[in-house]
Amino acid sequence: MSDLIHSPRLRAEPQPTARIGKSERTRAAILDAAFRFLWSRPFREMTVNSLMATTDHSRSAFYQYFSDVHELMESLVAILEGEILEIADPWLYGAGDPVALLEETLGELVRVCYQRGPFLKAVSDAATADKRVEAAWSQFLGRFDDAVTARIDADQELGLIEPFEPRSLAIALNRLDAYTFIEAFGQRPRGRPEPVQQAVKRLWVSALYPPKLREKAPTTLARAHATDPEALAARLQQ
Repeated sequence: MSDLIHSPRLRAEPQPTARIGKSERTRAAILDAAFRFLWSRPFREMTVNSLMATTDHSRSAFYQYFSDVHELMESLVAILEGEILEIADPWLYGAGDPVALLEETLGELVRVCYQRGPFLKAVSDAATADKRVEAAWSQFLGRFDDAVTARIDADQELGLIEPFEPRSLAIALNRLDAYTFIEAFGQRPRGRPEPVQQAVKRLWVSALYPPKLREKAPTTLARAHATDPEALAARLQQ
């Protein structure tokens, strides 16, 4: 069986959002209940009553942490954003062989989106009819557009990526990823992650690092590190 499916990072149900102190356990329980709710039901069916009925806490407990289900949804999107930014760190901000870093990052991205696929679908679907969810989803995508654009721009300065306007390609790659993950993992039965991982790796690597540039990447990076390693690191962190 697939290592991706049996990885400890992937479970059939959403996992606790973080290790937190005792005072925040109720909030974490509500967040996790919301992830479970959206695993099988659309956001339009979520009410405070229907959500809290799936927990051991009262309706009043909900309002100690969230003003409404929209604020809750915004918190869930922020959690997902944090998870993805953490696993995307190697390519977005790391220094080294860019193709190896990108492939590592995309492999981890598929793992997370396999786990969170139904939530991605719930947010994407809700964004078409709900203004606040639409804004949260748009901001979520926009921050990744910014990060990918910055990485492309930095690698263009190093001569690792051909010159072109980077943001349009960043948006195209991110939207293709989002659609692919939602289509493959957004409902039961979820698709197998291996073909998706192979597809996104092929797409990103071929779009950003064609073979003729890939061949000179180690030499170019070594020269950049030797010339000004601090400047290289700073450029990637911008």
